[in-house]
Amino acid sequence: MRLFIAFFFFIGFSSIYGQSDSLFVPIKGSVYNSETRLPMNNVHVINTSRMNGAITDNIGLFELMGKVSDTLLISYLGYETIKVKVSNDWVKNQTTKIYLTEKAYALEEVTLSTYNLTGYIEVDTKLIPIVEEKYRYNIAGLNKGYEGGRSSGSVGNILGSLFDPADFLYNVFGKRPAQMRKLKQMKKDDTVRSLLSSKFDRETLAALLEMDKNDIPQLLQNCNYSEYFIENANDLQILDAISQCYEEYKVLNKKK
Repeated sequence: MRLFIAFFFFIGFSSIYGQSDSLFVPIKGSVYNSETRLPMNNVHVINTSRMNGAITDNIGLFELMGKVSDTLLISYLGYETIKVKVSNDWVKNQTTKIYLTEKAYALEEVTLSTYNLTGYIEVDTKLIPIVEEKYRYNIAGLNKGYEGGRSSGSVGNILGSLFDPADFLYNVFGKRPAQMRKLKQMKKDDTVRSLLSSKFDRETLAALLEMDKNDIPQLLQNCNYSEYFIENANDLQILDAISQCYEEYKVLNKKK
């Protein structure tokens, strides 16, 4: 009888444990500075498999929901962004330690230009050069932006790209519908939006989109965004631009 009970308990436990990789569970961990070994707060932790996120507290702890084999993106301004995979041992032990390394920046020479202003607006406006750059604008209450200098509707702007023989947009969007659906989920998460709004390096965005970092400028050029916007927009603005371009691509691709 005891042998039967022990065998039944073993089978039940094995069944539950075997299903753990298919169940949502709390994923917990701590983030530390690799040099000082001190905990880091306000580090963004994004589950790229589920598009949900969390931020570490004042002792470096975070918790979010996920599954075994999910990929977590750990990002903090000034530190190398890393990817880690959720393992069975991680879930079993209920926590793990993650270490971030500071980025090494090379200082570049900066040239400062001075203008001898007179104090008279009429004169000073002629002394200061006008830089004719294009900017991306948003209107409060509307989730649609536009860029100064455009002469036609946004749908028409990418028409030429869609019918280009190389069809770069199709290569990016047409073969990745599942990833682009994740794009919508990503934009809804406040943690993800907070992270991307502070980023300008495209590294985190490229990791979330599973794209090569160097493909992002080419993608936006095919969507008729200006060089100024591509170089100066933060990662959240770039994400919105790619999302809008994808929606336009779907409309035109149906008519193609």
